[in-house]
Amino acid sequence: MQIAKDTAVTIQFTLKDSDTGKVLEGAQDPITYLHGGYGNLIPKLEEALEGQATGYRGIVKLTPADAFGERDESLLHNIPKSQFPPGVKVGGQLEATDDQGQRIVFTVLKIKGDTVYLDGNHPLAGKALTFDVKVTDVRAASPEEIQHGHAHGAHGHHH
Repeated sequence: MQIAKDTAVTIQFTLKDSDTGKVLEGAQDPITYLHGGYGNLIPKLEEALEGQATGYRGIVKLTPADAFGERDESLLHNIPKSQFPPGVKVGGQLEATDDQGQRIVFTVLKIKGDTVYLDGNHPLAGKALTFDVKVTDVRAASPEEIQHGHAHGAHGHHH
């Protein structure tokens, strides 16, 4: 079966920084996603997998714009530590909503004195990425998976 809209696709991949070759993520366990524009995979990676079948292996290189976007310096903020609950730590995350109602996750970059430095960019924003991907399974998605907009595990899915 070929990868097409409304197929459940299982892949294994290694993700590298294209500029340095550093491995950023190596998925030992396969992941399964619902193919077809459901937002479950980076669109350009999903596009590269379209029409492939079980056993396909390939290298997909993505520019920052095609991966997690360019860095947006307007998403860097300095907030007084007094506005945070006790126990705020570097690497911690918090969620906020922008003026358009979009969810933004901020990561605490550093804490210096009474100031907390936050970054609302995705950690991989601004990076060119290389996916070494292998398709290990392709099957027709169930009506329930299509309705929910994501693939379910081998034993169904409970919300």
